[in-house]
Amino acid sequence: MPIASSTTTSSRLLSLLSMLQARRDWPGGLLAERLGVSERTVRRDVDRLRELGYPVHAVKGPDGGYRLEAGSEMPPLLFDEEQAVALAVALRIAVGTGAGIEEAAARALATVRQVLPSRLRQRVDALEISAAGRGADLQVDTALLVTLSATVRAGEELRFDYRSPGRPEEAEPPPPRRVQPHHLVVRGGRWYVVGWSPDRADWRIYRVDRMTPRIPNGPRFARREVPGGDVSAFLSARFKGSESTNAWPCQGEVLLELPVTEVAPFAGDGMAEEVGPTRTKLTSGSWSWAALAAALARFDTEIEVLGPPELHAAFVELAHRANRAAGTG
Repeated sequence: MPIASSTTTSSRLLSLLSMLQARRDWPGGLLAERLGVSERTVRRDVDRLRELGYPVHAVKGPDGGYRLEAGSEMPPLLFDEEQAVALAVALRIAVGTGAGIEEAAARALATVRQVLPSRLRQRVDALEISAAGRGADLQVDTALLVTLSATVRAGEELRFDYRSPGRPEEAEPPPPRRVQPHHLVVRGGRWYVVGWSPDRADWRIYRVDRMTPRIPNGPRFARREVPGGDVSAFLSARFKGSESTNAWPCQGEVLLELPVTEVAPFAGDGMAEEVGPTRTKLTSGSWSWAALAAALARFDTEIEVLGPPELHAAFVELAHRANRAAGTG
């Protein structure tokens, strides 16, 4: 829809810049039509953007036009409301990643916050996010993140529907759940809510992409401390099947007939120690002895079990299963 011709020069420049950011090439005539001005006015506005540092290049062709390219210096940037909130989410995650950019991310977040309108500043200030690993790969609606973060910050009980994996779509939906949310966390490419379940009298972890909050929220609650006091360590422990410590419930040691340089890249959170030019001691863990034995067997080399006896027994059972699968057992 064209913008009215009475639009002020400054707002028209912002509209022009927004359009140039959204599409690679723009014919001059189409820009003039969208802005409700003449092509001569568009040329003057493009010159003004160039004076501000935006590298807007003329595009040759039957229709002519313009293209916004990358420049050698950082010009002023323009974000809409949703982009501003998304940027704040990303910067809050970056502050806790341990990637060496925490200070710069914090300063950038402060800069963004300072120029936001009050209504957006309140949304950004409501964001309570913990980083417990690499950033999120799975797309989650920004509005949902803001809603959950605000609930965590307010200390209010969350009522929500939860899509459990493998549940048939035609099945009767389960009743809504409730949790006292304490942390909104990014780990392993996904978003999670970590909270205390009054119904289970225990801590629970929920994937955000499976949650649909209900309105209104429940009553306020008294905050608790996650076991151990560190949400990142707590989450890591739970994913390892441990209820208390951040350690695998099944841990063992083996000798592998491989140099440590070939073992270390695939050791995960295990510890690889060189014991000779072509031998490595690997200490590793898993949620079960069978899973640990199978994981160690993937190194495709001779394996000597150093302990414990449960790991040796798991290899014996794995060998029996392999023989049966091959039809020789």
